[in-house]
Amino acid sequence: MAHSFSVHGKTVSVFPGTAPDAPAVYLNTFAGEIPQIVSQLHGQELPDFSLVAISDLDWNHDMVPWDQPPVFKNAVPCTGGADDYLRLLTETILPLAEKELAGVPRWRGLAGYSLAGLFALYAMYRTDVFSRFASMSGSLWFPGFPEYIRTHGLPRLPDCIYFSLGDKESKTRNPVLKNVRDNTEAIQAYYQHLGIRSVFRLYPGNHYNHAVQRTADGIAWLLEQPSASCGVTRLSQTDSQRPTASP
Repeated sequence: MAHSFSVHGKTVSVFPGTAPDAPAVYLNTFAGEIPQIVSQLHGQELPDFSLVAISDLDWNHDMVPWDQPPVFKNAVPCTGGADDYLRLLTETILPLAEKELAGVPRWRGLAGYSLAGLFALYAMYRTDVFSRFASMSGSLWFPGFPEYIRTHGLPRLPDCIYFSLGDKESKTRNPVLKNVRDNTEAIQAYYQHLGIRSVFRLYPGNHYNHAVQRTADGIAWLLEQPSASCGVTRLSQTDSQRPTASP
């Protein structure tokens, strides 16, 4: 049974697992997609887990790390509010959500589609609260993001990272959006070079095809990864200052 509450205009829906230490996956998403994603996940044979879905987001503010003018016609500009939202997520939403759980999760994942996939990777550099990440059709075309990864360190090595993309998403004349596949593949290869377990899956279709299925698949992959292959590795302060390879 789901428990829901509101925080600063965001709606939080908590679907508790049954085991006291069941892992918790945090998903930034649209309210209308939550029942479908839950149905897809519950239709699979997956380890016990809790899902915390946050909706009613200001997508072009909450999910983006810095300001960015529109990159296509009729779009609104992005105003970088990711740090403020991440603070709300980790300091307010997470403690309230986990009061609804049977115990403390043995690990936490962070997942999202599109701009929420971009946010998941950005959050990896800003907090050590989460250890597994899923970026489905992530907006990794976002200007400056590959450079950010190249020049910033991680507070901890993630256990594992999932990437997916539609095979038509990069087939565009837009000079910014067309970089999404190259960027995604390069970033995934970079994390593999760091020794982080990761996978990149290519789906048929464009950015808007089968978003619910792609989201559920990414979460399922996180849940299926054995703990033995995903140790919690924290970087030393020296190591975290500069990565050793470039995306």
